[in-house]
Order: sequence, then structure tokens, then C-alpha cells
Amino acid sequence: MILSKENKILREKTKEIRDFGSAELKLLIKKMSDAMFGEPDGIGIAAPQIGISKKIFLVAEDVLYPKRLVEEKNKTKKYLVFINPSLKNKSSKKLRDLEGCLSVRGIYGDVSRPEKITVEYFDELGDKKIRGASGLLSRVIQHEMDHLDGILFIDKTKKIIQQ
Repeated sequence: MILSKENKILREKTKEIRDFGSAELKLLIKKMSDAMFGEPDGIGIAAPQIGISKKIFLVAEDVLYPKRLVEEKNKTKKYLVFINPSLKNKSSKKLRDLEGCLSVRGIYGDVSRPEKITVEYFDELGDKKIRGASGLLSRVIQHEMDHLDGILFIDKTKKIIQQ
């Protein structure tokens, strides 16, 4: 079950993960992926959204191929895992775009975010990774990283659109 914006855990700073490769971590990742892919518009999810205050989020691999997001039959159930992420670089150029959230249903808002980023993180086995991102992937990573700091997109938008 995905928590809604009123839940206090969504406003907490998360704790780092140290038990790489453990059965507990594998179970957490499975619960997160099940919750994300259980929603028709799920493209990213952070652990606090399922009630776990840990520094981990998933991004649907389809984000790398935006055409798949539109074509239901081509969607996969593959995902990228980001554990203990930190932003290492961000472009000065920012882009505004509409965002929504699995924890803030029926509300959307324009959010300005850096166009390009570099993120350092660990995978589920504890291997350190560095990845550059732009476009939708950059936006989703930044959105999910905000969740790890207790921030929701509605805190950053100047104009809320309800549907």
C-alpha cells in the first residue's frame, strides 16, 4: 500500500542502508517494485512511500524509453535501484514541467528542476555507481531523492492543478 501525503513518515529524513545483498533488502525492493508497478502511472517510488524510512528508491526502466510509457503493450517491469544516493552535480539550466506523485493523488504541479544531474549511489549488492541523467530520468531521480529528505513535490510547486 502506498502512503498518502498526510502520513508523517513521508516528512522524515531517511536512514542509510548498510545491509547490501541481504534478504531484508531484497524483500524491500520487491515490495517497492510491486507497489510501483501496481499503479498504472508508477514510474518511480521511494521507500517512505510504503512506510519504510530508508534511503532507497526505484525508477522504472521504461523512463529511459519514453515511447514505452505511452504504449502499454511495450511496458516492462524492470527497474533501476538507487541506494544512499547523493547529487554530485547539477546543471544551472532548469526546466519546468508538470509532476504528480503516487502519494499525492489527483494533484499535479509545475516544478522547476535542474535539466541535467550526476548522481552517485549504490546498487543492491553495494557496488558504487555514478550516473548522469537528463530529461525525464533526471526529473524522476530528483523527485524520488526529495522523498528521501521528507520533501513532496507540492512543497516546490507554485501552481497546483487538481484533477
